[in-house]
Amino acid sequence: MTPFKAFRDQLGKLQRLAQPYFLPLDNGASSGQFLLLVVALIAVVVGFTLLLLTAVMAASGAWIPELQARFLPGLPQQVASIWAGPYGKVVMVLFGAGLLCFGAARAKLRQGRWLPWLLLGVITLLILVINGINVGISFVARNIENALVAYKAEEFWKIVAIYAFCLMLALPIRALQSYLIPKLGLMWREWLSERMLGRYLTNRAYYVLNPNDESVEEIDNPDQRISQDAASFTATSLSVTVEIISALLTFFSFIIVLWSINDTLALWLLAYSVGGTALIVFASRKLVNLNYQQLKLEADFRYGLVHIRDNAESIAFYRGEQQEQKEGSRRLGGVIQNYNKLIIWEALISVIQRSYDYFSRFLPWLVIAPIYFAKQVDFGVFGQASIAFSQVLFSVSYIVNNIDRLAAFSASISRLEGFQGKVESISGEIAAQSAADQDWATSAGESAAESPDSILVSHVDLVPPRSSRLLVHDLSLQVGPGQRLLVVGPSGCGKTSFLRLVSGLWPAAAGRVHRPPVGELMFIPQKPYMLLGSLREQLCYPQSTERFSDGQLRHVLEEVRLPDLVHRYPDLDIKQDWPRLLSLGEQQRLAFARLLLNSPRFVVLDEATSALDVNTEKRLYELLVQREMAFVSVGHRPTLKEYHDTVLELDGSGAWRLLPAASYIFGQQA
Repeated sequence: MTPFKAFRDQLGKLQRLAQPYFLPLDNGASSGQFLLLVVALIAVVVGFTLLLLTAVMAASGAWIPELQARFLPGLPQQVASIWAGPYGKVVMVLFGAGLLCFGAARAKLRQGRWLPWLLLGVITLLILVINGINVGISFVARNIENALVAYKAEEFWKIVAIYAFCLMLALPIRALQSYLIPKLGLMWREWLSERMLGRYLTNRAYYVLNPNDESVEEIDNPDQRISQDAASFTATSLSVTVEIISALLTFFSFIIVLWSINDTLALWLLAYSVGGTALIVFASRKLVNLNYQQLKLEADFRYGLVHIRDNAESIAFYRGEQQEQKEGSRRLGGVIQNYNKLIIWEALISVIQRSYDYFSRFLPWLVIAPIYFAKQVDFGVFGQASIAFSQVLFSVSYIVNNIDRLAAFSASISRLEGFQGKVESISGEIAAQSAADQDWATSAGESAAESPDSILVSHVDLVPPRSSRLLVHDLSLQVGPGQRLLVVGPSGCGKTSFLRLVSGLWPAAAGRVHRPPVGELMFIPQKPYMLLGSLREQLCYPQSTERFSDGQLRHVLEEVRLPDLVHRYPDLDIKQDWPRLLSLGEQQRLAFARLLLNSPRFVVLDEATSALDVNTEKRLYELLVQREMAFVSVGHRPTLKEYHDTVLELDGSGAWRLLPAASYIFGQQA
């Protein structure tokens, strides 16, 4: 990929990430419209600034003329000359055009999107005011040096008072700017993280991504991308945007000052900055990839440490500390090795940057000295030229001064947009598959029409995702209301995979699967899910806790033979580390309590009683039978047979057979 094409690709990613907060993409808004609004915003701010400055000059001249004469000498005349010439009219025309642009886009700026534009406008206004003050300070510095050289003490103290006045104006403006920029960034981060989290949890995209599979390098560590990368992206995006606006305003403000001093100096500056920027950009191309890899490796290392924390007891039982340390050291080694390369390249870039900065300090002297010795300018020009030169050089050298941050920012854009694009793609594919299954269910014929609330499997081939192994071939069966199916077979034959197919977690490689409506089918795994919450939330999940009373919760715990849990934790709102405190058997019984409270018509059980004794298992299955629930179970115990009416036997090679449960004998293969 050519550098130009790579740059365009990165801009496209940035647009898809950044623009929707300010201007939604789903209503046909293009990047051109967004850039037009940005230009319109600057035009509105410049016009408003001119009107505000004019009003301040008029008010100060009428109410406090002494203050204006002492601290703002010459400024009223400058404002009057702007209005007298063509510049005032041009600014007002652009001001009106900018307002019209926002008026035309009002339909697209709904849902609270006026506020970020307003805050961005205020920030731009503050930047413009600060630049105006800095330009004034450059003239103050020139007059101070001239007064010192001429030994004019009285004039010196007057100019110092003007300088102090400028500082008093600038400090609160800087403070307000320092608050508004991160505040807008925080609002943007909240919106972006909520949006990505919502899409991540839509249509089971979080499940399909499988973040624990390190062999799939396309999307790693989605938790880091939603939290850390989103926060970094919004903060850096806003910071870069504000800095670019500031750099542009600084450039146009001080290039006028510099050109008024000496046009040769201005031309030398432009040539020097362009050459230095090109050199830095060429030398820093490696930084983008290194920063991208660093983000990934750091996230992998952190995930390894979290994995140790989450499985501390199992590791302790196995005495697996040495192996865990070896794996942790491997991940840390990747971080250190990549960071070694990163600091080498950053050091190289730093040397070039410092050389670029040091030599830039001599350039104004080399150009101004001849005309000063020729007595064409006063001594104060040296100070003013240095200030103006440094400000213009800083603005045009923005890329040079921020290349390492921009490289990290570019890596963050790629990671975040890659995650967003993948999640949206997965969500779209699952939604399309669900719609296709629904269309098939409504037109599949008499079986689907007669039993719309059944689990209907029609000529299905089952192949695990990212695999070519055929587990089940041309399977057709139906589980209607009140029916019970037991799935058996040797380990690895695809029993749990079949349950994933029935539950909708895996798609069928061929054929169709019709499932009951959402809420009527519930899956209970061998190791139940324990959420981060209270005992009440554990029992009610995924329903609202307000749906069940304390009496219902305590009664269902007694039904599943967990009365001691009520005595241990009489306060149902207590929050504990439940996976650590409860044994696997207690967790399985709690999962059945959750199942009874939710009362779905169909249940999928994946060895959900494997950690229980036979009597407790019998009790739990009897509860399901009493409530007339249909269920599909996976298990190895012969005692399970009596709670089912049909057995599905799999052999792992694609073959299968359906048998009556009453005549099935465990251990006898076809």
